[in-house]
Amino acid sequence: MIASPRNGPADVTDSASQPATKPWYVYLVRAANGALYCGISDDPQRRFAKHQSGKGARFFSSSPAVALVYFERWPDKRQALRHERLIKALRKSAKEALVASFAPIHPVDEPVSA
Repeated sequence: MIASPRNGPADVTDSASQPATKPWYVYLVRAANGALYCGISDDPQRRFAKHQSGKGARFFSSSPAVALVYFERWPDKRQALRHERLIKALRKSAKEALVASFAPIHPVDEPVSA
């Protein structure tokens, strides 16, 4: 509803009462030949499993996916796409620096393997 002198203020829903949007992730997967693949997903673990099964991306047809090596969380798909483009534009050495700096946070009840 739009505000006008006749119908009063607009019907505005409080942003705190709106459901949160599902987060999206930008991720990097290491192929067996050492190459890095960058993509986005709302569930990077599930997407990595697809890549491993050979159904995720043609990129892995010549060298299978071996490890999910990096991911970052974004509040929505639009922002994840924007950052995916930024990461894809990086040189491989910069992508490797991202991977080297990555330290995933594990839930308290999940054991951390060394």
